Amino acid sequence: MTTDTSGSTGTTAPPRVHCTAAADGSLSFALPDTRATALVLKHRRTGDRLRLELAPDAVLGAETALAEGRWDVLADCGDDGERSVESGIRDLRTLVDRLPEPASAAVAVRIPYPAKDGTLAIRSWLRAPHAEAGAIGFAPYAMTVEGRLYGTGLGPGAVVEARLRGTPGVVHREPATGGSGAFAFTLPYAPLAADGITKQAIWDLWLLPSGEGEGEGEGEGEGEGEGTAAVRIARILDDIADRRGIYVYPAGPADTGGRATAVPYYTVGNDLSVRLDPAAG
Repeated sequence: MTTDTSGSTGTTAPPRVHCTAAADGSLSFALPDTRATALVLKHRRTGDRLRLELAPDAVLGAETALAEGRWDVLADCGDDGERSVESGIRDLRTLVDRLPEPASAAVAVRIPYPAKDGTLAIRSWLRAPHAEAGAIGFAPYAMTVEGRLYGTGLGPGAVVEARLRGTPGVVHREPATGGSGAFAFTLPYAPLAADGITKQAIWDLWLLPSGEGEGEGEGEGEGEGEGTAAVRIARILDDIADRRGIYVYPAGPADTGGRATAVPYYTVGNDLSVRLDPAAG
């Protein structure tokens, strides 16, 4: 006897769902199990639900808004209730190196992925505007970032802002340059360690396309900062739902004094941040 992840007990394995991503951003789901009549997407945090009828496949259209966060995929099996589904084949080739139209007011991303227990889930982002991080490089005691900007333009006073997580109002700004949808900046580590590092400190990176002083929001980027002119820098335009354990960068000294080490990293939401740790010893 097997127990599925929805909490019900039965004699059959969970339904298996295959998923294909289309170039227009839509997702189609194939469910060979004929017991199911529909798929149900359930937001893991809010409990919001979206029903997709099987006819014969279930389709999440590109025009359908999906709130940011993680959505569990369930199969409606009629009298047997809703069941979690096993992640099958995921054809996500169209998501690799995806480039939305530069004039897009918003960027919507939906990436199917297998959860830790093997069930199928979807990671969704909805950013308007959006700053997509690209190449990350390293200079002495500093990091460099290049990226693309969607939904707004880069003004002459543009800056990148590092915000100390958990301490509102503590920020450091550096100029951002670019044009034609591109942005770039260099962030020295020394100012982030200027007051001394006695414990780990996280600095979240935001782009202010029209200059400093805009946007007072704080947070890790999963919906925070909305309604302000600040744009959370993230990397979401490909097929990687959880980037943190895949894109790992080297730590280096934050300054010539050797008081701390610094390393850029992607958060659980694929947002770009910098972590500072006290130097060993």
